[in-house]
Amino acid sequence: MAEDRLTFKEMCAKFDVTPRTLRYYEYIELLEPDREGRARFYGPRESARMKLIMRGRKFGFSLEDIRQWLLIYEHEGNEAQMRAWVEMADGQLLELADQRVQLDEAIDELQKLRDETAKTIGLD
Repeated sequence: MAEDRLTFKEMCAKFDVTPRTLRYYEYIELLEPDREGRARFYGPRESARMKLIMRGRKFGFSLEDIRQWLLIYEHEGNEAQMRAWVEMADGQLLELADQRVQLDEAIDELQKLRDETAKTIGLD
């Protein structure tokens, strides 16, 4: 059973996070490692939660959204969590699409200004 557990350092390395990040995730109750004295050990449950946290961060979800979503599983089960995930994903997809539009507009404006300036000084 001990081979299923990761130490603090192993957990940081596996998920490429800093010790500070890992401690913060524990502080805000996203993770609850087993403790033996001062040592922390992360089992399969904590590794799975960390994978979900990292995926959620990649998609732009806040840590509070992720925390609330993980709590749904504990209180209401898997199906309720999946339904919440679909709803959260729908909202995030709209947000990311809006950000894409804003980014495309900024790129176009910057390119135009750059080209005008380069033309003015004879670089193009």
